[in-house]
Amino acid sequence: MKLISQNFENGAPMPGELAFAVQDAVNHLTLSTNRNPHLAWSDVPENTRSFALICVDPHVPSRPDDVNQEGKVVSASLPRIDLFHWLLINIPADTREIAEGSHSDSVTPKGKPALPAEAGMRHGINGYTAWFGDDENMGGDYYGYDGACPPWNDEIAHDYVFTLYALDIPELELQGKFYGPDVLAAIDGHVLAQASLTGTYTLNPDVK
Repeated sequence: MKLISQNFENGAPMPGELAFAVQDAVNHLTLSTNRNPHLAWSDVPENTRSFALICVDPHVPSRPDDVNQEGKVVSASLPRIDLFHWLLINIPADTREIAEGSHSDSVTPKGKPALPAEAGMRHGINGYTAWFGDDENMGGDYYGYDGACPPWNDEIAHDYVFTLYALDIPELELQGKFYGPDVLAAIDGHVLAQASLTGTYTLNPDVK
């Protein structure tokens, strides 16, 4: 199976319009258009009954102490953890493409709602829900896609890994809110094939 995007090549930087924030010379960052990327796939197994899509950043700082703090840096040596940026399940088996901006086209403070029932597909809760926590201006449940916003003082660029899974079941039986580990557990034993596409992103002007 092969996964591509019209927005970026595998291993290359993602454009700012796909990110949650872009660089700003005065304030380090400013909010962006936060559009989900275009994705398309091919060479699908014949007996595929649905797809699941996950986007994860594996380079999130394991400690927030120095994140976005003047006069400090987030060290490249700091242990890193995963943050899920997009969980989309029950994608119909005949689907071969997701249009840019079709699942997100702006930053929505205090969260964004789940897909309506008639969409068939379902969005999970992404990592911004926990990241913003009790922030009175941004806190809430963030469903679906929210783009890159790595610390502006991080010594490394972050990877954003989009992985599409072809499944042998028509839908995942996940009820209510669900999260990245829930999807990974639900697809276990049902993956016929998978394909990944990685984009990079940084808000640190000193990191290339």
